[in-house]
Amino acid sequence: MNRHCGTSQPILMDEKILQKAVVEQTPQDQAGSIAKADGIHFNKVLKIRLEYRDILKIDHLWDFTSLARLDLNNNLIERIEGLDRLINLTWLNLSFNRIEKIEGLASQRKLELLNLSNNRISVIENMDTLEKLTHFSIANNLLGQLDNVHYLRKFKNLFTLNLFGNPVSKEDDYKFFIAAFLPNLMCLDYRLLNEKTKNEASIKYQYVLEEMGHEELQIQQAEDAEQSQKAELQLHTDAFVEFLNGSYLFKSMFKDDPEAETLHCVTGVAHLLQTFEHQMVELCMQLFEIGLAEHKRRETEVNSFFSGQTKAVKGYQQKSSQILANFEQQHKERVVELQQLSKPDVLKVKISHCNDEINQLCNSLMSLEFQLVSQLEDIIKKLDISISDMVANFSETVQGIFAHYRDLEDNYHQNMQGIAIATLEKVARDNLEEDMSDDVRMLFTDKDTVMDALATGHDNHLLKISDRETQLVTRVNAWKVALIKGIQDKELKQNRTRISDIHRYLDHLREQLEELQ
Repeated sequence: MNRHCGTSQPILMDEKILQKAVVEQTPQDQAGSIAKADGIHFNKVLKIRLEYRDILKIDHLWDFTSLARLDLNNNLIERIEGLDRLINLTWLNLSFNRIEKIEGLASQRKLELLNLSNNRISVIENMDTLEKLTHFSIANNLLGQLDNVHYLRKFKNLFTLNLFGNPVSKEDDYKFFIAAFLPNLMCLDYRLLNEKTKNEASIKYQYVLEEMGHEELQIQQAEDAEQSQKAELQLHTDAFVEFLNGSYLFKSMFKDDPEAETLHCVTGVAHLLQTFEHQMVELCMQLFEIGLAEHKRRETEVNSFFSGQTKAVKGYQQKSSQILANFEQQHKERVVELQQLSKPDVLKVKISHCNDEINQLCNSLMSLEFQLVSQLEDIIKKLDISISDMVANFSETVQGIFAHYRDLEDNYHQNMQGIAIATLEKVARDNLEEDMSDDVRMLFTDKDTVMDALATGHDNHLLKISDRETQLVTRVNAWKVALIKGIQDKELKQNRTRISDIHRYLDHLREQLEELQ
């Protein structure tokens, strides 16, 4: 099935092998950007060939983050692994190896060509993330189930497939089966699928295809619904009001409270509880709608900030580019003039003048940088004030609504106490008009037990309300702090980078002048 017969001496993929391959394969016009003074920059390599090297294991590729093409064919590889950081791969050739299972491809969302021919694979699986796959070759493997090809129906961009040499390719109905179940396929086993074959295949498998299409539609609808629910919940979470659009909070208050369930069997309590739930849900929905509206306001404000920030940076870039363009034109002329001077004294004076010009350039660029920093500090401060006001007002609204929750709970508790006392008196006089279960009757034989149960329930209900209030207010304030700090930290880092770039450029100019002396 592949060229290896157990006689080759396996080797491990290490940094030395990778460096050698990069140096050998890098075109001259790219060599400068990849091979720097401090070593080879693997993160700039776009493609690498490592075929026919008896490599046993895929390893040490974590720095090749820009890699688009990887050829590892004709080796001794047994597992697909070590590719997690290669998120830019579009081409992966692992043919002629010893791979038994398709795995380790979850990060390859950009992959367009996958060659797994001449391995030991028996099942097509674990390729769900390869949405952009157009070419898939898995010839000369151990695929024995024709139905396994159904897995490939999810790849809508797949138009070239090679299954030649697998047990499935020897089945009588092989070509029609593939043509029917993969209608977008243009080429099978290096041959074009003509329209005649496709039409005959679709007629032959019409009923099976209709049933499968119906099932796939149901699955897709279910997945879409699930994704929609996740997106909706994420929106609610981002607004800090998740599970406040209904009776979730109310039900959580009475969860795991067996004595409360017993008390609810008393006449009059069911109606009281229904009224309490209705009032709570109404308030929760009010808070929920306010939360979504406030989230939208905050989002609009943040987007406006980033728009202003982008505008300020673009203005800075335009001005600095103009300053540099003007300087470089004049500097080139000065350098040409310096190169033509032969008198040391005159050259020294001219170089001193050039250094003055470089210093002036430095002052101009640093002044421009200071203006940008000041401008950004102002809009960050405005954002901080605006968001802080929004969060403070929202928190105040939240606390007001949660105070209403507590009032409703207090009112419910007082009414429950009234019903309990009346029921206790009826039990004591044996004057109950309605049937009462043994559990309820037993509970109401002791006043202290009843009142303790009510007090415990009341405390638990208030605790659940307070916990949810604290969670909401804490999270929205933490979000505000994290937002502003994140923006400030990022801007500080970018400021340092810009200043470093300025000094690096100025040092280059000064070194250029020193070489002329």
